[in-house]
Amino acid sequence: MNDKYIIYFISRTKSNMIKFIENKLKENNLTELIPTHGNVLTSLYESDRKLTMKEIAKKIGKDKSTVTPLINKLIDLGYIQKEKSHIDKRITYISLTPKAREIESTFNHISDQVKETAYKDFTESEKEEFLRLLKKLNSNFRSEK
Repeated sequence: MNDKYIIYFISRTKSNMIKFIENKLKENNLTELIPTHGNVLTSLYESDRKLTMKEIAKKIGKDKSTVTPLINKLIDLGYIQKEKSHIDKRITYISLTPKAREIESTFNHISDQVKETAYKDFTESEKEEFLRLLKKLNSNFRSEK
């Protein structure tokens, strides 16, 4: 098996997906957002409740220090807000604003377009196998930390 280009293809695929998402954001007049903001917004859309920074970081598989600037930028842009817990002032919750709710369907449509493009010409069994292998690959690197 010739696997000498595995790193190249993984890297190119990631770059191409990012460019695709950037273009879709631009087409939908969401140029103030970047693809990594999508991870934070998706975690909040899917949970449909307030989350702590720690919960968001865990959901998107990033360190809290990486998530903090994303959160701060989304606050500056008006998509999310912070609020202190009434019970424990050390806990800060992050929640969606009406502005974020307004773009949710557009955001979901872009996400669907990404998946549709990614799986173009894949059979159902190929999709399942591809996802299984991606999870395995990801797990291999997580265990090497």
